[in-house]
Amino acid sequence: MQLSIEGLYSKVKHLLKDLDELMEAVLERILAPEQSYANATRTLNFTIWNDTPLVLIDERKPSRPVVLDLLGDVHNGSASSSPAPGRTCTAQGCKVAMRLCRLNGTVCTFRNFTSATQALTEWYLLQATNIFSQVPRHKLVEMGYPAERLILACLFGPEPCNYRNFTSIFHPDYGNCYIFNWGMTEKALPSANPGAEFGLKLILDIGQEDYVPFLTSTAGARLLLHGQRSYPFIKDEGIYAMSGTETSIGVLVDKLERKGEPYSQCTVNGSDVPVRNLYSDYNTTYSIQACIRSCFQEHMIQNCSCAHFLYPLPHGERYCNNREFPDWAYCYSHLCMSVAQRETCINMCKESCNDTQYKMTISMADWPSEASEDWIFHVLSQERDQSTNITLNRKGVVKLNIYFQEFNYRIIEESAANNIVWLLSNLGGQFGFWMGGSVLCLIEFGEILIDFVWITIIKLVAFAKSLRQRRAQARYAGPPPTVAELVEAHTNFGFQPDVARPGPDPGTYPDEQTLPIPGTPPPNYDSLRLQPLDVIESDSEGDAI
Repeated sequence: MQLSIEGLYSKVKHLLKDLDELMEAVLERILAPEQSYANATRTLNFTIWNDTPLVLIDERKPSRPVVLDLLGDVHNGSASSSPAPGRTCTAQGCKVAMRLCRLNGTVCTFRNFTSATQALTEWYLLQATNIFSQVPRHKLVEMGYPAERLILACLFGPEPCNYRNFTSIFHPDYGNCYIFNWGMTEKALPSANPGAEFGLKLILDIGQEDYVPFLTSTAGARLLLHGQRSYPFIKDEGIYAMSGTETSIGVLVDKLERKGEPYSQCTVNGSDVPVRNLYSDYNTTYSIQACIRSCFQEHMIQNCSCAHFLYPLPHGERYCNNREFPDWAYCYSHLCMSVAQRETCINMCKESCNDTQYKMTISMADWPSEASEDWIFHVLSQERDQSTNITLNRKGVVKLNIYFQEFNYRIIEESAANNIVWLLSNLGGQFGFWMGGSVLCLIEFGEILIDFVWITIIKLVAFAKSLRQRRAQARYAGPPPTVAELVEAHTNFGFQPDVARPGPDPGTYPDEQTLPIPGTPPPNYDSLRLQPLDVIESDSEGDAI
């Protein structure tokens, strides 16, 4: 958990003296525009004002708007200037704007606001950033709120704690911030059980009477719950605890586990991200917030030749200020409004594959009550200032109770919408639904294919055998000869069997043909053939008849 309190105005007042005087003169001009402040403005230091002045834009004539300098100069829409004392703009059509220029004022633009409150706050923050960027970091830490003054009471479960259990880091917006149980240099303290009695209880002195009046308009403590060894981006993710109240915060933990390639572009530790992590000097883990801010700082250095004070300073670079980089405000404003720059950083940075989110249930009540206010402030004043008088009041204290509602956490894990198993299952389901098929049907279908191929092979083999047999029988014109004819053909060369000749009368021969010479009839070798018994019996019976 991180706490942050604005810096002490009493320690930085000498740095903001000229800026505060300009701010007071601007407020007088806005609140009483008809009066003349010529004598008052002569003692002001216009060095800061000339770099980035505030103007009034009279839009009653849209074709030719009139620009009026809040501290006396009058400018027309073409950016040329001519003094016009007494000219003021009190109409509803006049808006407060900030003039940003570069190249010695030859190229200017105006940043408009709908309210003078917003314009003054943004202008003062821009000028304060210019001033603080020229002060060494260790001196800014000394000007901030010390932990021993901030933390009046501390209790973690049944064990007491104090400011030594907090780690200090410097935030450009909030000054000194203090992290409890960060786990960097000291051993992390475990939470024994869920419930308010086992959480962290704090009483803080926010000291809002010493706030910088023009830099912040919010009173309270800014706090953030984050994972150990992760950098706290308290400005973007933090919440406020109001002064004079007891704020109870119940925490539920969600852990996100994203799938990497090819399902998403998340990264495990940021090593595959083409952006140098400027927050790695804090020995913290990768986060997309750190990547986007590091990317913006790189673009700031490339386009403006200097680094912005709100982000970590790379080695060998310098922070932007009006003295060394007079055009930095114009460049910074143009870069912030650039959609291409934001899209470039978003496309280059990746989500972390493992992330932890803390969901908080917040409730508040007045603290201390009217009945107990006297004795509580007496005791706290005695402990802090060793004074018998009450030195604290309701506007300067905050009580916090932070605890886990449940001693478990929820894991939100990404899973693939389709994989091999789901693909086969879906295919089988669709096939079974539309065609009535199943695994057995697929097996039977495969068996049919195998049988078809096997029967085809058998048919082809049988066809080849029959083809060979027909080729062997094709050597004889008529029926095959008997054994006797074959033997006679080999022993009596004059014997030739009668061959049936086609004709009208097979018993006669044509005149042009001579009768064949009869040869010696062959013996009846057919008697040597083995015949079935039924054939022999039928022949014997025929002879007897």
